[in-house]
This record gives sequence, C-alpha cells and structure tokens, in this order.
Amino acid sequence: MAGTTLLMHILNGLAYGMLLFMIAAGLSIIFGLMHVVNLAHGTFYLVGVYVAYSFVKQGMGFWPSLLVAIVIVSILGILMEKLLLERVYGMELEQVLLTFGLSFIFADIVKWIWGSSPLTLPIPMNLDVSMNLGVMMFPAYRIFVILIGCLLAVFLWYMENKTRIGAVIRAGVDDREMLSALGINIKGVFTCIFAVGAGLAGLSGVLGGPIMGMYVGIDSEILISSLVIVVVGGLGTWKGAFVGAILVGVVDTLGRVYLPSLTMAMVFAIMIVVLLMKPNGLFGKGAHA
Repeated sequence: MAGTTLLMHILNGLAYGMLLFMIAAGLSIIFGLMHVVNLAHGTFYLVGVYVAYSFVKQGMGFWPSLLVAIVIVSILGILMEKLLLERVYGMELEQVLLTFGLSFIFADIVKWIWGSSPLTLPIPMNLDVSMNLGVMMFPAYRIFVILIGCLLAVFLWYMENKTRIGAVIRAGVDDREMLSALGINIKGVFTCIFAVGAGLAGLSGVLGGPIMGMYVGIDSEILISSLVIVVVGGLGTWKGAFVGAILVGVVDTLGRVYLPSLTMAMVFAIMIVVLLMKPNGLFGKGAHA
C-alpha cells in the first residue's frame, strides 16, 4: 500500500514536472539565445489558461480553446518582443524592470477581467476518467499531460538535431555574433523563438488549468519554479529543462506530501547542489551532456 501511494505521488510529480517543462523549455532557450531576462514569462501561462477558460465557458470545447489560447499567447509574445523587449536588448537591468512591471500589469488586467476568485478549467470529457495501471487507478488526464511532455521532448530533440532551424538555434546559443555574420536574420529568429516560448507557456497554462486551478499569483509561482529549472538544467537547452523539470516536479510534489514545511527549501537545495557541482547547470554551455 505504501509503495502504491508513493508511485501515485511520483506520477503526480511527473505530471507537474511536464507542465513546468513546457514553460521552462521556452524560457531556457530565450535566455540562452536572446539573453533576455523575461520575468513576465509566467504571464503567458496566466493569460493562456484564462483565455482558454473564457472560450470553454462560451461552449467552444477544450481542444479548440487550447489551440486558440496558444495562438493568442504567441501573438502576445510577438507584440511584447517587437514593441518592448527589442528596445532593451543588451540592457539586463532594463529588461528585469520592464518585464517585472509587465507581469504586474497583466496580473491586474486578468484580475479586472476575470476577477480574483480561484477558478478551475474543466477536464475534457474524454479524459475525465481513471486508468487502471495494474497496481492502482490513476487519472487519465494526468497520464495525458505526462505523454504530451514526453512527446514535446522528442519533438524538440528532432528539431535540434535533424533540422536547419535547430542548427541555427544551437549556433545562436553558442555564438550569436557569428550567426548574424553568416547572413541569418537574427531579429526574425528572435521573434520566432519568443513566439514559440510564449506559446509553450500558454500550452502549459491551459493543460495545467484542470490540475492546478487558476488564480492571480500562479504566474509568479510557476515562474520561480521555471527559473530554478533553467538554472539547474543550464541556459539554452531543452534537455536541461526536461531533466530539471522532472527533478523539481517530483521533489516539489513529494515535499508537499511528506515535508510540507520544507518543500521550497528542498527545491532550492537541488539548485544549490547542482550549482556547486556544475556551475553552468547540468546541460548548459560548458557542461558535459
């Protein structure tokens, strides 16, 4: 019985970890390629889940609402990058202040439109069941989230290793100046990467809505966990985000169950240990993958 309970908590941790991976992967690549300190990245998560909630309540259905939310959040990311962040490239303090302020602005906009009461995005009907895993029953929706996270990791691996886009991103992370010298439209690459990162955060928000609920402030909580993951995994790498998200997701979930008063301390302890052993993160530039 104890083993079954532990397995259930580990699976819950994996589901949470995959949600963190979706947002941290974009954040890590944006940091590594664009050198942008985007403290408004959690805003994309927040806006995504609330936009999807509105469309679901209008009767659109979960899956169409998911797609619409991703598109809207991606467009928001493009506008934020082109109109605001492009003006402060290379100015880290200005980036921090600008994106920090934007996170508060969007949080207040969300509160103004949807209110401050916690909400929950309904689980899609075809996944609102439990699956028999042999030793226990487990929610099918959480299994689905785990599978989506794993499929995203496979997709990012393919993009990185088998496509020209992946080669451009790798080159940009290693030497951005050389990438520009080769005639690559670096501004176009930046905009596309920022849009994809925002879209992944929106995806995480919509998929996380039925599990974690919706409330103003969850964007900050998600952002802090994502930043820890980026530091643990290393800048500019989806592999680091994947491994870091699993570590943080499982440790956070087990901590909330067994040592609730020490949960955050345990999460940050992982970051400290990794930094002591590998200052660049597990898979960051200079680390041995």
